[in-house]
Amino acid sequence: MKDLNIVHIKNESVGKFELDKNVFDGTVKKSCIYQLVNMYQANQRLGSASTKTRGEVSGGGIKPWKQKGTGRARHGSIRSPLWRHGGSTFGPHPRDYSYQVPERLKKVGLISSLNDKFNEDKIIVIDELKINSKKTKVFFDILAKLGIDDKCLVITEENNKDVILTCRNIPFVQVKPANEINAYDVILNKKILATKKSLELITKRLKK
Repeated sequence: MKDLNIVHIKNESVGKFELDKNVFDGTVKKSCIYQLVNMYQANQRLGSASTKTRGEVSGGGIKPWKQKGTGRARHGSIRSPLWRHGGSTFGPHPRDYSYQVPERLKKVGLISSLNDKFNEDKIIVIDELKINSKKTKVFFDILAKLGIDDKCLVITEENNKDVILTCRNIPFVQVKPANEINAYDVILNKKILATKKSLELITKRLKK
């Protein structure tokens, strides 16, 4: 298992990050990742689709014509599903699509997703991420020096407001603290930019 280079914000190597073999062993369990992606996407669904049944459509309170003697088929309401502008049969109604999977599966899925990015050399470790300015250009220049121009997950050791404010206008950047990332966040992004301390916290979290 090879170590990761630790770089400065100017993309200069400043050391090595020794990976824990209990977490970064190169194993990718795609079935776990698949189940987790399905769960996270289902949990994001609003479930607000709604249609009206014949009892909810306005009008139709009177029988359109008498039962017999007209030569036409019998009908009780113009809001029957058989009629134009009638109610819907078995249409969607607001519902909750969310569900949960065991914590063990979430842990294995996160480990697998991180190993997938490690195998593809998509993890960049930076010594620290301190930004004194809230200008987007400052963070954009850092990304350019690190060779990041596509969807990127920036992992910090805690909720860093300066980093969040600096890159909130960069559409391809997502910022999350180490204790909140999940497999879906990792898979959704092309590259991972993590501080040395945040990667240590993730390793400690996954070794439990």
